[in-house]
Amino acid sequence: MTDMVFADEAPEAAAGNASVKVLDPWVVMIVDDDPAVHQVTQLVMSDFEFSGRRLQFLDAYSAAEARELLGTRNDIALILLDVVMETEHAGLDLARYIRGELDNHHVRIVLRTGQPGQAPEEHVIKSYDINDYKEKTELTKRKLITVFYTALRSYRDIMIIEQSRLALRRSIDAITKVYDSHNLRRFASAVLEQVAHLLGYEAQGLCASRVSAYAASHMEGHLKVLAATAEYSRLLVDEELNTLPEDVREALERALKEQQSFFEPHRCVGYYRSSSGNESLLYMVFSEPVDANARELLEIFCANVAITYESLLLREEIQETQRSTVYIIGEAVEKRSKETGAHVRRVGELSALLAEAAGLRSNDVEFLRQAAPLHDVGKIGIPDRVLNKPGKLDAEEWEVMKTHARIGYELLNKSDKRILQLGAIIAHEHHERWDGGGYPRALAGEQIHIAGRIVALADVLDALVSRRCYKDAWQFEAALTYVRDQSGLQFDPNLVRLLFERMDAVMGIYERFPDREAGT
Repeated sequence: MTDMVFADEAPEAAAGNASVKVLDPWVVMIVDDDPAVHQVTQLVMSDFEFSGRRLQFLDAYSAAEARELLGTRNDIALILLDVVMETEHAGLDLARYIRGELDNHHVRIVLRTGQPGQAPEEHVIKSYDINDYKEKTELTKRKLITVFYTALRSYRDIMIIEQSRLALRRSIDAITKVYDSHNLRRFASAVLEQVAHLLGYEAQGLCASRVSAYAASHMEGHLKVLAATAEYSRLLVDEELNTLPEDVREALERALKEQQSFFEPHRCVGYYRSSSGNESLLYMVFSEPVDANARELLEIFCANVAITYESLLLREEIQETQRSTVYIIGEAVEKRSKETGAHVRRVGELSALLAEAAGLRSNDVEFLRQAAPLHDVGKIGIPDRVLNKPGKLDAEEWEVMKTHARIGYELLNKSDKRILQLGAIIAHEHHERWDGGGYPRALAGEQIHIAGRIVALADVLDALVSRRCYKDAWQFEAALTYVRDQSGLQFDPNLVRLLFERMDAVMGIYERFPDREAGT
C-alpha cells in the first residue's frame, strides 16, 4: 500500500482529529533609523495572519545592521526599507546590495520614505529592483495591511515556483537512477515534494507500499515506505511506521478495512488496489479544503508510484532468477567435477571486486559478477575420465581438457543476451595468459578482454586454495605468493596490484562464501 502524510498549513486546521504542524511565521524585516516606525508597524500588524502564518519581525536601525542580518538569514519574506538613514541613499544602496551581491531575488522590498524628494518615485522604480514605493504619510493601517497581503502573497508564489523548480530538477535527476526498488524511493520522494508544491500547500508526507502476490517474499506482508518528504525521511531508512500519530494509523487502517477512499474537509485518504492485489494509500492533511482536481492528482501519483514499484519488483525477481540460474549452472558443472565448494560464487565476487577496482562502470561490474560463474561451463563437454582424473593429465588428455574453453564459448555465444555474451567471452579467454602462452588462441596482454583477464586471476586464486580431485587446497599465503610471482607472466600486473591492495575485501569474500562440505 502507499500512504502519504502531509502537515497542515494552519494551526486551526486540525479537522478530523488530524495531527497538524504549526507553521513558521512570515519573517519581516523593518529597516529604519526611527524606533517609532518599528514600534508603530509592529503594533498595527500584531494580529495580522496570512495563509495560516503569523508574523515575526526583525529590527535593523541602519543599512549596516540590515546587511549583518541578511548575511545570516535566508528566510526573510518582506523588507520595509527606509531610504535615508546613515546616508541619504543608504536604503537604495542596500536594495542594490540585496539584489546584486546577495543575489536574493525572492525577498519582497517595499521602499518607505519620509522624504520623497530625496528619492523620486519614478527614478527609484526605474533604477532599483524594488516591489513597491510608499510615502510614510500615506501608510494607514488599511494600506499597510494591503501592502503586507500583496508582498507576502507574491513571496509565497515565488517560493512555490522556486521549490517546484528544485523539486522538478531532483525528479529529473532521479529518473536516470530509477533502476531498482530502492532508488525508486528517492525518485518518488522528489516527485512527492513537487506535487505538494504544485498544489500550493505547505506539506510534509510519506508514501508507502504493501505488495502481495509474487513480491510477498520481498515485502513479508508489511508496510514499506516508498517516498517521504523531509519530515518523514527517516522512515526511508528504518521503514518503521509505528511512530506515526494514532489518528494517522487509524485512518490508514480504516481505508484498508473498507478498501475505499474517504475525504473530509481538511483531510483525505485515498485507496488504490492494483490488479495484482497490491494496495496503495494516500494520506494528506491540508490547511484549506482541497478541490477535486487536487485529490485526483494525488491519487494518480499514489497509483503510479505503486504500479512502478510493482514493476520494478517484478524485474528484480526476474533478475534474481537469472542470477540463480547462472549459479545453478556453474555449480552443476562444479558438482560434475566432484567439487563441493562455493567456487563459482567466489569467482563472481572476486571478479566484481577487481572490475570495480579497475574502474569499470557499475553496470559492467554487475554483469561481470553474474557472468563470471559461467567460466567453466564448457566442462560439460569433457568426458568424466578426463574431468575427474585424480592424477596429472597426459598430453592427449590435456588437449581434450583445453577444448572446454571453445565448447563454453560456442554454447553461450548463441544467445543475444548480454550476460551470456559476456559469459562466452570469459569462457573463451579465461585461460589466456598475459605473456601469450595460454589457450585456446595464445592471446597476449590487452588482446585479452578485460573480463577474461579478471576472471583468469580470480579463477586461479580460488582454484589454488580449493580442494580438487587432483590436488589438495593450498594455504592462502602460498596461493598469493604464486599470484605475485606470475604477475606480468600469467596475469595482468595491474590486476595483481589491485588484488593485493584490497586484501581485506578479498578475505571478506571468503568469510561470506566458505566451502561446503560434501553432502551439505
